[in-house]
Amino acid sequence: MATKQKILIVDDDTNIAELISLYLTKECFETRMVEDGEEALKAFEEFQPNLILLDLMLPGIDGYEVCRTVRKTSSVPIIMLSAKGEIFDKVLGLELGADDYMIKPFDSKELVARVKAVLRRFQPVKEETAAEGSTQTNMAPNAQSGEYVEYPDLLVNQTNYSVTYLGHTVEMPPKELELLYFLASHPNQVFTREQLLDHIWGYEYVGDTRTVDVHVKRLREKIKDRENWSIATVWGIGYKFEVKSR
Repeated sequence: MATKQKILIVDDDTNIAELISLYLTKECFETRMVEDGEEALKAFEEFQPNLILLDLMLPGIDGYEVCRTVRKTSSVPIIMLSAKGEIFDKVLGLELGADDYMIKPFDSKELVARVKAVLRRFQPVKEETAAEGSTQTNMAPNAQSGEYVEYPDLLVNQTNYSVTYLGHTVEMPPKELELLYFLASHPNQVFTREQLLDHIWGYEYVGDTRTVDVHVKRLREKIKDRENWSIATVWGIGYKFEVKSR
């Protein structure tokens, strides 16, 4: 029997948390509910969830700080929940590492659908794979399987959601990896922010194009340009994965 995927629900509104838990339990998820940021961080270590549903307005440690702390050690998917619908709040949440952002009140069925969508995109790298990546500087193409792209010092595998850069495994949330993979799969092709939103976020996300800028910024912090390739800004248009001929 397959192990149930675990969802950590962090919300100080017990009624909302219990409703979310009810819907997720019906979909065969295992859930745990906590009411504040401090409990959330403890539960994250003990429960080891596959995904976190994180309310932003929490007593004590707020949701932003919880997200920031979790991201220091883990790329577990995080969906932020908030009554704040301003673009600034969405962008801040995404900058801190959230994978999605839902505004309260929301439809519970939509929330379940988003949870499933994020989990489908996220598959942690197995420990033995990460260990191999940390010592292997030049991976041969036949060492990989599934959908992947490879350049000097960079290998992005979308099948097992892994990124190897300079011979080391780079932890990366699903949306960042998908954006990197999409750009790298279309070398030297320019995409507008709207096109990238449509390709990567699709119907699941209705948001500002600055979402793309935030994710590109986070990619550049983890993946530095090399002599042969770079994540290039095309001013006034969007972005491209530029491959330089020698």
